[in-house]
Amino acid sequence: MRGYNVHANGIRQHIIHFPGSGSPLLIIPGITSPAITWGFVAERLAEFFDVHVLDVRGRGLSEAGDLDYSLDAMSDDLVALAERMGTPIALGHSMGARIAIRAARKKSAVFSQLILVDPPVSGPGRRPYPAKWSWYADSIRSAQKGCAAADMRAYCPTWTDEQVELRAEWLHTCQYTAIKTAFDGFHTDDIHVDLSELTLPIRLVVAGGAEVIQSEDIAEIERLAPQTKTHIVERAGHMIPWDDLEGFLSAVTDK
Repeated sequence: MRGYNVHANGIRQHIIHFPGSGSPLLIIPGITSPAITWGFVAERLAEFFDVHVLDVRGRGLSEAGDLDYSLDAMSDDLVALAERMGTPIALGHSMGARIAIRAARKKSAVFSQLILVDPPVSGPGRRPYPAKWSWYADSIRSAQKGCAAADMRAYCPTWTDEQVELRAEWLHTCQYTAIKTAFDGFHTDDIHVDLSELTLPIRLVVAGGAEVIQSEDIAEIERLAPQTKTHIVERAGHMIPWDDLEGFLSAVTDK
């Protein structure tokens, strides 16, 4: 793998490339997941795709500071990057899936397909996102002070030692204001309006062991975007590849 930087949508964007011989795949991680934390997944996906993993603005090695961290700003980043890559598949996890949905509504022609991994379906007038803000706030503050993997284990009890160590090392790069803006946006941004405008092929990957997407949510998404094909990873929590990597790979690739 190698990291590289590009100037897109007015800021410096950092991406990690895991070379493969397949179609370009651009991974947009979740709310507190710098690109490096997806390395163990990207290495396997490179058997099927040419994989690029984005550090979303305000995270990892991408530009941070006094920036716009709204869903619209992040989706504009994704459009600008996709324009350079030649119609990649966009694979977004959680917040990253919401970014992909909004970006595809803005300019669908720059994407070939969407893979939406457990996107939060909260929004105006809908049930809240099941995770609590305190979980994010407390873990980020701990990382900013400097914490060991043992301290981070309390927030990620089921992860491997290596995964917890990476989170303890990199979580401090997640700018607090960026995370708070994104979390608040889970409850104020309406992705369902976006979904109803999409015609791109959509693969929806659902964590069967989590509460983020329920059966009625799947039905609504498939009604709004009838081209959606749903794959459920039955025993996985919201961080699907962390809980069941093989099940995740099967849901994404059909292999």
